Amino acid sequence: MTATRETYFRPLVQRGTARPESAVALAGGPGWFTQAERLSHDGSRAIVAADAIPDDLLQCLSAPRAAIAGLEMDRPRLMGILNVTPDSFSDGGRHSGFDSALAHGRAMADAGADIIDVGGESTRPGAVDISEAEEIGRVGPVIEALSSAVPLPISIDTRKRAVAAAAADAGAHLVNDVSGFVFDAGLAPFCAEAGLPVCIMHSQGTPQTMQDNPRYGDVLLEVYDFLARQIALAEAAGIPRHRIVADPGIGFGKTTAHNLALLRGLSLFHGLGVPLLLGASRKGLIRDVGQAPRAEDRMPGSVAVALAGVAQGVQILRIHDVGDTRQALRLWLAIEEGI
Repeated sequence: MTATRETYFRPLVQRGTARPESAVALAGGPGWFTQAERLSHDGSRAIVAADAIPDDLLQCLSAPRAAIAGLEMDRPRLMGILNVTPDSFSDGGRHSGFDSALAHGRAMADAGADIIDVGGESTRPGAVDISEAEEIGRVGPVIEALSSAVPLPISIDTRKRAVAAAAADAGAHLVNDVSGFVFDAGLAPFCAEAGLPVCIMHSQGTPQTMQDNPRYGDVLLEVYDFLARQIALAEAAGIPRHRIVADPGIGFGKTTAHNLALLRGLSLFHGLGVPLLLGASRKGLIRDVGQAPRAEDRMPGSVAVALAGVAQGVQILRIHDVGDTRQALRLWLAIEEGI
């Protein structure tokens, strides 16, 4: 499959037992589709039958996804966010101390998290870079303690090779790079050498500048093209596709209109042939559309967006409110699939 396409196909995802024989499974999961929206950069749109999709792309859309960090992708997985920064937008540094961070990690595990994502550098709009040494000092001890305290894989949220290496030594199992391997050219080769799975996210600009005036021609297709290119780059560096996750980067260099367009079109990204991660929890989109100025009041909106993502086949939800999301997800699955 090439890194860019002239024509794109977004599966129109359905669920339930009234499944026609012609239906195509979505990423090997319970979702399926018989039609897709055909899109192109010239703005044309059309609904077509699934059998109009080219064979190579249809295979990417339908093939089961490999396990990531030991987690099977056969059901939605919850990635609990553990920010150990003093300036986190979501909790104001509430978990920046070692004891508080460890306690919160344990609490998320008890609430039903499948993986814990530890970050030591704020990437909120306007945030400034910190040194590798400072970032390592924040995340290293927490990851080392968590790796023996909770029976879950641990992810390191970093853009930097040195931080990823220290985190891996401390017990991290996955690297989550919000720059999509743009910030540090040494990160992808390190992950390949270490055999670590990775999450490649799209962002426009840097945290300092990304919300100044983000612009796109077609945000959905441009984000897809970026992720396709960076997945190809990762493969060229030695990271096999079965160890790659993709994230469209809600809130990273996007307006509310851009974010909503990405959420409406999420199923397009299954064409990348990798599991999808959605991280919209407590972000500005929830603030603006949900009319919730305070981050701590954005749980209901965050859960709503998470369930909308699951309806389009997203495999991993990166969230703050693990227990609330787990409860909502169990009810949603029981209604949709009888689970």
